[in-house]
Amino acid sequence: MRTYDDPQIFSHRTVLVRSDLNVPMDEGTITDRGRILASAGTIKALAEAGARVIVMSHLGRPKGSPDPQYSLHPLAPELAEAIGRDVAFAADTVGEEAKTKAAALADGEVLLLENLRFNPGETSKDDSERAAFAAQLAELADDFVSDGFGVVHRKQASVFDIASLLPHYAGSLVRAEVEVSDLLLNDPQTPFSVVLGGSKVSDKLGVIDNLIDRADNLLIGGGMVFTFLAALGHDIGSSLVEKDRVEDVKGYLKRAEAGGANIILPTDIVMAASFAADAENWVRPVAELESTPAGAQGLGLDIGPDSAAAYADVISESTTVFWNGPMGVFEFPAFAAGTKAVAAALTDEPGADSSRLTVVGGGDSAAAVRTLGFADDEFGHISTGGGASLEYLEGKTLPGLEALA
Repeated sequence: MRTYDDPQIFSHRTVLVRSDLNVPMDEGTITDRGRILASAGTIKALAEAGARVIVMSHLGRPKGSPDPQYSLHPLAPELAEAIGRDVAFAADTVGEEAKTKAAALADGEVLLLENLRFNPGETSKDDSERAAFAAQLAELADDFVSDGFGVVHRKQASVFDIASLLPHYAGSLVRAEVEVSDLLLNDPQTPFSVVLGGSKVSDKLGVIDNLIDRADNLLIGGGMVFTFLAALGHDIGSSLVEKDRVEDVKGYLKRAEAGGANIILPTDIVMAASFAADAENWVRPVAELESTPAGAQGLGLDIGPDSAAAYADVISESTTVFWNGPMGVFEFPAFAAGTKAVAAALTDEPGADSSRLTVVGGGDSAAAVRTLGFADDEFGHISTGGGASLEYLEGKTLPGLEALA
């Protein structure tokens, strides 16, 4: 992977930076600025070194044409605040406004382009259509810096194709993400525990497959736990289960018994009468999940208090921890305790053993720790790329990193 040591090499040059500013929005308001703050370091360093910086990103999933609800315009002032300097905005990506504003940039100035996915060439499956859009982007600059780790698993014009058209480098965020991921895969300090949650076990099977013989412990929570419990023959009430993955899970349980990681499952579950913040809820041992109050259907929405305490103990005793996926529906306070217990166990007190590495694997996990009141610097590393982080740990080749060779 091609990198740079000194951003001064970009002084007096125009640099296209592919960032990942795909922040969550609620009716036009940013609800988590994490990706903006994580992206700011590279952009700020390049601008301070005298580069003319053009930032490009996507937001949401528009259908290849302009859609006001996905405009990056509201992000320009947020990015400006994060880097401590003005950020101009172009209301297109490769049109006349982008070309004019890019050509007018002075050393140290920053321009943010409109949402890349407003152009169908960005995400096209047609190589020639992607290449054509990448060529238009490349005309705006002298160099390309890839710093959006959250998209490096995508074969898209601004991530993959453009690297063949300009001198290209990995930005500081991508470098940091790769270094941490390499440590997890190839040189974790033991005990090494992997905590996996979220709703679907199918999203995590690749990680389980690649880490089951590397980790010491695999702690399972979230909706995916019910597929594991079903594989063990438990009655899970009306809880989420992926029936087509039960046999896969049985195979991993057998691998664990044969000498793989210790798979740890909850011993109790917080059940609810319905999927709602104010739903009636109760705690049941795993062996009694079908036992419900009169008239309730019984839906598992969090790991129980005994399980949360046990998971916290394992995590606290681990030197390396990777966590991806909440333990329950953390957005509802009544079902956030399991996720909060895991997050708290990952945090380190000032002066703690510097050899300990705790990694929050992006996506819902990163949103959860901030929603629950934790600060980013309480963890060893918070990834900006949920899907990219998982695919890296699955051992897959990621197009956006391959292009930087």
